[in-house]
Amino acid sequence: MEETPSAVGKVYTLVTVGIEICDVKRWTQSPVLKPQTARKTFLVTAICVPAAGRKTLVNCELYSSFPVVRPAPVFPPSTVQIRFIMAEIHNVDGVSLHLSTPDTTSGNWIGQTEVLQQLLACWLVVDNRDLPLTPRIVGTPGIGKTTLAISATRVREQDLYIYQCTSDTRPEDLLVTPVLAESGKIAYHASPMVTAMIQGGICVLDEGNRMNEKSWASLAPLLDHRRYVESIVAGITIHAHPDFRCAVTMNEDASTFEIPDYIMSRLQPTLSLGHPDRDDEMAILRYHLPFADDQMLSLTVDFLQQAHTLNLDFSTRDGINLLRFAIKRLAQTAEHPVARDDAWREALEKCLGEDAVDLENLAERRSQSLGGNIVPMGLGDFFFNPGDPLHPDDEDHDDTLDIDDE
Repeated sequence: MEETPSAVGKVYTLVTVGIEICDVKRWTQSPVLKPQTARKTFLVTAICVPAAGRKTLVNCELYSSFPVVRPAPVFPPSTVQIRFIMAEIHNVDGVSLHLSTPDTTSGNWIGQTEVLQQLLACWLVVDNRDLPLTPRIVGTPGIGKTTLAISATRVREQDLYIYQCTSDTRPEDLLVTPVLAESGKIAYHASPMVTAMIQGGICVLDEGNRMNEKSWASLAPLLDHRRYVESIVAGITIHAHPDFRCAVTMNEDASTFEIPDYIMSRLQPTLSLGHPDRDDEMAILRYHLPFADDQMLSLTVDFLQQAHTLNLDFSTRDGINLLRFAIKRLAQTAEHPVARDDAWREALEKCLGEDAVDLENLAERRSQSLGGNIVPMGLGDFFFNPGDPLHPDDEDHDDTLDIDDE
């Protein structure tokens, strides 16, 4: 019987194997004609004792063909079937690592198929000597960067692990974290990144440019040809599985750190994600809110498309939240119905602010606040008035001087 991560998802028939149940999470009875021969399915944490006598702690689905009224604490040695979901503990150089659980979020990418194909191309390996790329997916908040990475992972049919980067992320948070266990001993927990490395999954570093340089430095050897990380806390070096892939999402806003050049050179290429067009945006809203009526959908899409045209930072996510709140308000007042337009406008103000009611006025005020109609000032403007003959940037005066010299 395999005890490596390659056993994940496979079904094994084990003969004379003792299964000791530690934690029953779910058990169901499949429909059969005779209850006394009911087939039971248990999602459990179990200690499997193979013929070699080595115990392995796993998460698994246990199939039992004999009658069971309630989960027994110990299944006697018998012929059973077990499907490994994920080995929770992995040994690296004598150090036991408790692995993270993969993300099961479904992802359906709508529109902009070119950027999806570009991301999948980054993760291809065309030769034994080739290495996958680690791209950075760039765009405004709420535009679908993480959804793009999730969808690409589902296309490749690999396990997904997402790590949310923050300004106070430490190197040990990214790699291995020591935790005081109930026994009083130190247990080492692998991050989603390290778990993806071990299991051959895909890790998405979400909002990577919110992370400081010290944390990025710990990933430098992983992002080049070496493909390993060193955990100072656990005192081990962890090499990446050949199937391991990674991508980094980055927001285009001011609340981020500047990533050092030696890291940016490893995060190539840059995949820029723009706002969807009208048809794609309508399809996205229908996918997330299939119960919304056409009038509410049209109001929201018209608003978002106008905001995109005016370069305002309202995203598809904003539209989903706006529309969701408006629908809830309509459902809440069934006895005294609120007009759809009124409910939508109320949702707009509560979700995006009163300024969002007049997009053109908002765009003009933001343009003025950013100096959109002001000519940039040079150094000479601080010392000389416009039109001063001594102004170093006065081209007309320079032309006059040239004529006089002639």
